[in-house]
Amino acid sequence: MNSTHKNVNERPTRPARRRPSRTPRLVRLGWSVAGLAALALVAAACTGGGSPSSGAGSYGAGPTTSSGSPSAAIVDLRGSKLGQTLVDGQGRTLYLFQADKAGKSACNGACTSAWPPYLSNGTPRARTGVAGALLATSIRGDGGGTQVTYRGHPLYYYAGDSRPGDAAGQGLDQFGAKWYVLAPSGNKIATD
Repeated sequence: MNSTHKNVNERPTRPARRRPSRTPRLVRLGWSVAGLAALALVAAACTGGGSPSSGAGSYGAGPTTSSGSPSAAIVDLRGSKLGQTLVDGQGRTLYLFQADKAGKSACNGACTSAWPPYLSNGTPRARTGVAGALLATSIRGDGGGTQVTYRGHPLYYYAGDSRPGDAAGQGLDQFGAKWYVLAPSGNKIATD
């Protein structure tokens, strides 16, 4: 065969091409992101979410442990524009409700959605600057568990506080009385 003549059946070779996927690229990317998010959730569940704190249990708006049940509560202090205020172990602001009497909560039903009680499973612990002698607990009348009290005031979170240190509930008049943050003495910090 002569090298100047080409075989008719011979075709020129082209570089191999990838066949386009039937799944659009953005959908594949979305699956990847969803997979990573699922792994992060599994990791958080396995590690307990990173911090042992008590919370609002079934009330929903306060923080909870990874199991959803409260553990022994921690009461701490945090400096703010209102001065030193009581916070939980994660720095979330705690409040008193002026309608509470004799260490018993007057916040039930819809009130607990906006003002979740600070619950404890065991004896609450005081951090530096918090008077351990003023810490106690009270059984909630609605069957919602054991609520932490400080100087006889049942303690609550405010659902409108989104980050540790927020105090958006300070001085609000809701569910029949006012809500205040507490000083280390256990007295309300009034700003009105």
